[in-house]
Amino acid sequence: MKPEFPAISLWEKETFFRKRDVVIIGGGFTGLWTALSVKERFPEKSVLVTERSAIPLGASTRNAGFACFGSLTEVLADSELLGWEKTLNLVKMRFDGLQKIQQFFGADEIDYEQCGGYELLKDRAVLKHLDEVNEKLSSITGVAETFVLNEQKKDIFGFAEAEYLIENPFEGALHSGKLLMNLMKRCQDQDIEFLFGTEITAVNEEDSQVIVTGTNFRVEAAQIIMCTNAFAKNLVPDAEVTPARGQILLTEPIENLKLKGTFHYDEGFYYFRNVGNRILLGGGRNQDFKAEETLEMVTTDFLQHHLEDFLKTVILPGKTVRVDQRWSGIMAMGAEKFPVMKRLTNRQLLVARLSGMGVALAPVMGEKAADML
Repeated sequence: MKPEFPAISLWEKETFFRKRDVVIIGGGFTGLWTALSVKERFPEKSVLVTERSAIPLGASTRNAGFACFGSLTEVLADSELLGWEKTLNLVKMRFDGLQKIQQFFGADEIDYEQCGGYELLKDRAVLKHLDEVNEKLSSITGVAETFVLNEQKKDIFGFAEAEYLIENPFEGALHSGKLLMNLMKRCQDQDIEFLFGTEITAVNEEDSQVIVTGTNFRVEAAQIIMCTNAFAKNLVPDAEVTPARGQILLTEPIENLKLKGTFHYDEGFYYFRNVGNRILLGGGRNQDFKAEETLEMVTTDFLQHHLEDFLKTVILPGKTVRVDQRWSGIMAMGAEKFPVMKRLTNRQLLVARLSGMGVALAPVMGEKAADML
């Protein structure tokens, strides 16, 4: 019977498919930061990153490019679900992750802009929590007022259906693709190796080692770290992860665009920013949670029309704007927003469920994963 794939050669077995100390499954933000952290702590270890696609797909290259750690209403919603101690721990991890990104890379390398973050509010009742939240976040951000009411900028931006605008000067925007490419360069500088287009189909342990198997290869490892986020259940069926599709649209250039910064609305379910003189808008999955609990990386007419309506009624009222691009990415959610860091066996570790905050959380989760080796 003719084999589906050719047998592995001696040269391949002793190079590309040789045994490694650590194999990291998933080449997105979490996988790359984890690889760098492992090398930093254990420079003598050989590290291999596998990625099922030609480029990392999921959320890392398909997000909105926000460098954020949570809006006022999002932090309040988290505190009601998790309690303040756990919420502050989560916010600190996000904040520290953003600081690490800025320490690692120059602004020009990743198109980083400290443009500030804003939240549009319709309900004045939220403002009564402003002082309380600022007091609790002061130990993290180092200032008395992390969130500030800014009515002047609300008028400048010209939003409709928003009575109040909350500003957070610590947030910014970046180019997710450039961040990922520069992380890969840093990995290569540290002799971290890659196998792209290699989907892992099984992970098994035998004779004190882990066997990582794909459709056309097999690699042995002393330890593995799974960093597949929303796709974790493909290898760990009982992983506490629910996929959540995030749909996005990008407008054509808009003349005299005044909007500049990153913006949140409705507990972060809507998010938008300027990319030069264009608007990138995403979210709205709370319009149909079940439909968006999927691994299908497509856009839907229903949600795209909803986002277009949001664009015309809230962001740019009275203006006609054409959409240039549409895409979607897959995040990982769960019963709570706290990430999953779970030792499956003595040799296997799972890192997942970054709840749409992978840009900020991945640097810290990578450090924690390396600490657990």
